Amino acid sequence: MSRKLRLGMVGGGKDAFIGAIHRLAAFMDGQIELVCGVFSIDPGVSVESGLEYYLPKERIYENYQQMFEEEAKLPEGERMDFVSIVTPNHVHFEPAKLALENGFHVVIEKPLAFSLEEAVELDKIVKSTGNVLALTHTYTGYPMVKEAKHYVESGKLGSIRKIYVEYPQGWLATPLEREGNKQASWRTDPEQSGQGGAVGDIGTHAANLAEYVSGLEITKICADVNIKVKDRLLDDDCAALLKFGNGASGVLMASQIAAGEENDLKLRVYGEKGGLEWKHTDPNTLLFKPLDGPVQIVRAGTGYLSEIATKNTRTPAGHPEGYIEAFANIYMEFVRAVRDYQNGELKSGKEYDFPDVADGVRGMAFVKNMIESSKSETKWKPFEI
Repeated sequence: MSRKLRLGMVGGGKDAFIGAIHRLAAFMDGQIELVCGVFSIDPGVSVESGLEYYLPKERIYENYQQMFEEEAKLPEGERMDFVSIVTPNHVHFEPAKLALENGFHVVIEKPLAFSLEEAVELDKIVKSTGNVLALTHTYTGYPMVKEAKHYVESGKLGSIRKIYVEYPQGWLATPLEREGNKQASWRTDPEQSGQGGAVGDIGTHAANLAEYVSGLEITKICADVNIKVKDRLLDDDCAALLKFGNGASGVLMASQIAAGEENDLKLRVYGEKGGLEWKHTDPNTLLFKPLDGPVQIVRAGTGYLSEIATKNTRTPAGHPEGYIEAFANIYMEFVRAVRDYQNGELKSGKEYDFPDVADGVRGMAFVKNMIESSKSETKWKPFEI
């Protein structure tokens, strides 16, 4: 197909943080164009935003129900191909469901849904419609995260024994939700965020990163979930001991009250023959620590990287790549899947390197299992979906 894929958006108005990130990422490789959207629950803001994005007024909609209905009526050569849903958690399920049922593919912000029940239902809908859904667990898009995964798969670490993943932030160390901060307000509101605060917002990222790089699934959790800011309604701090499918043990920490921290996601994986370390504050570096030799510094953009890391690198060594490029890597692999779908050549989900609906279900199950474990007197509980 010799044209760009056509994108519609739910959310992502002119003052929204994550919507702008999605657009920058989607446009980066010249494969996608924005053709329509409903950018806010306020119709006036939606129209104002759409006009700023140079959309014709008739393709700026008042609500997502209207958008899917009207877009589905357009000829195949005009209507959108997929929608990006960049709204708070409670407005994930319904637009994703309607999009899939109307024949549109979906990119959706994490977590996948408001609840595990919604996530399981979306999984069923994806399977029944056959459409493509990508979940933006952004950190899996970094080239050196993919190199880390390659190191594990190639056996350089041997059998995995120990995994540490930590995600400290400090931005919610004070009650910003009571000071008019929009990002804080919905993330700490159980009516909009769901049953998890920090555990859903960043804990799911940490768990997904650990599973993605190690290739192992979490099988048991022993969790401690806390509210540290007085009168806050959802957790802002959590930690857990983990067990993985091969018997490896792990430790996970995710906190939004780690005062002074910005966005310091860090992963360490240790096997029989060595370990590796990656951190978000220096995303173009991977440390490999062999058991019988010196620490090796592995850098993005260099000629010695694996095929998968090289494929997801855009610039030569020494030219930093970051957050938006990682997002763009997820979009580009999603584009490959959608084009395969359009050509009648869609492969199984495991053939595409982006987080999908199954990852989303595991993310919502992680939130539920963390909270249940934290409340339980016995603590250790099986990871259940």
